[in-house]
Amino acid sequence: MVEINLNRRQFLKLSGATAATLAVVELGFNEKEAYAKTKELKIAKATVTPTICCYCGVGCGILVHTKGNTVVYTEGDPDNPINEGKLCSKGTTLRQLYTSEKRMTKPLYRAPGSSKWEEKDWEWMLDTIAKRTKETRDKSFVVNENGITVNKTEKIASLGGAALDNEETYLLAKLMRGLGVTYLEHQARI
Repeated sequence: MVEINLNRRQFLKLSGATAATLAVVELGFNEKEAYAKTKELKIAKATVTPTICCYCGVGCGILVHTKGNTVVYTEGDPDNPINEGKLCSKGTTLRQLYTSEKRMTKPLYRAPGSSKWEEKDWEWMLDTIAKRTKETRDKSFVVNENGITVNKTEKIASLGGAALDNEETYLLAKLMRGLGVTYLEHQARI
């Protein structure tokens, strides 16, 4: 007779492995059938797009699974060196930014003195912003200050956010400097 000396943990592991093996063998686990069922999963035929989380400046990588024009699933990007596939509670719920019923899909405008918002189209909104920026710049542009050419405006300010990447920050800074804006700030400095 062979004597087997097992501690409690080893006994439980052996029992679990034996039960799992018997269940698979006796119940007839069919690998091909299981593989065929995976094609029915919601992300099986989805397009995967890597992106960066927009909530903070850490830069966690996210994989966004889409079918048509709908986001069906988001997950952490395991190839991203920053988060290595893990996400915080905000990053995990990123999909809700797109799928929420409360998400605004059209620009809203509230006229000065009005108490209600009205929908406007994008072309009108962008034209209005450009016109008002130019008006403000033209009214407040300082060409000479004490006999020195300065080409600046102190009536417009720019506040960058931590979710902007280097390229976006560079373009924003170039635009603001081109307008003559002197108040360039970033949320990390405030």
